[in-house]
Order: sequence, then structure tokens, then C-alpha cells
Amino acid sequence: MPFQILPTSLDDVRILERHAFGDQRGFFARLFDREELAALGWTVPVAQVNHSFTARRGSIRGMHYQRSPHADMKLVTCIRGAVLDVALDVRAGSPTLAKWHGEVLSAENRRALLIPEGFAHGFQALTDDVELIYCHSAPYVPASDAAHNVFDPVFGIDWPEPVTDMSDRDRNHAMLANPFEGVAF
Repeated sequence: MPFQILPTSLDDVRILERHAFGDQRGFFARLFDREELAALGWTVPVAQVNHSFTARRGSIRGMHYQRSPHADMKLVTCIRGAVLDVALDVRAGSPTLAKWHGEVLSAENRRALLIPEGFAHGFQALTDDVELIYCHSAPYVPASDAAHNVFDPVFGIDWPEPVTDMSDRDRNHAMLANPFEGVAF
């Protein structure tokens, strides 16, 4: 079994703890397993694999997602450094609407976060020189791109580090009205 699947505070978000097989040369760990992930709702081929680099501790990226019909699942893995990776439920009618779960992902703990459709994603670098690998169930479609402000009090995300860097785009997403009614998926 390549993964131990662990629950989170949000029913549909899962932690995948990878089993590494090692010897004197190093280790081997599976990043994606179609059969294991099908049981968790990933039933389509991987559409894209993306690699990101974040230079400075404290940098934030997020909270991004794609609207229907291009909504996607993500499997996020940290291969260098460490991040607080955050999944935010934005699904209209969800019992966990506007709730978030944060998980430390690092090269050392080999954990990944499986984020279903209808969840926004973001992270804060906990170290310098962070690298993430993202598997996506749907390709990026600019017309379906959506995001929420990482500092929106409607969500109350507790970022652990002082913010050192953000894109202007992420910093300038509008704040939402309270109550937030969610997004139809």
C-alpha cells in the first residue's frame, strides 16, 4: 500500500502519508496511485502536473480554484522545504462552507493533501526555497479561474508566519460579504 489515508477536519479533504521504501542508496515513494485515489473520488486521468517554487519563508499564494465546468481536484506534495497547505470549502450548501483545513506538508514528512472540487487552495511557505508538485484532474482554463482573499475575515485563515511576499493579484482579491453563500459546482 503506497499511502496511509488520513482524515482531516473537512470530510472530503484527505491527507496522504506516503510510505518510503529505502536502503543505503536513498528511498523510493509513489507520488500518485490511480487505484488508491479512485476510492477517494479521483476517477479521471491526471490532466496536468505543475511544479512551483517559492523563494521566501512567509510568502503566501492563494486562495485559488476553478469554477464549473472546469473544477478540479488537486493532489499537492511538497518536495523541498515546508508549507502550511490550506484547503477552503467554497461549495454552496456544504455543511463545512467557509471552513478550512491547514496541513504542514514537507519534504521530510512526505505528506500530500488531496483537495476535492469545490475547495480553494493556498499555502504559506514555512521555509525558504519551497517546491511543490501539483497533480490536477482538469487543465487550467483562464475563464474559469477564481480566487478569494487570503485575509478575508469570513474565512479567518490563521497564517502562522508574518507575510513576507504575495502577488498583487492575490493581495487585491475583494473581501466577501458576510454571510458567504458559496459557489455552485
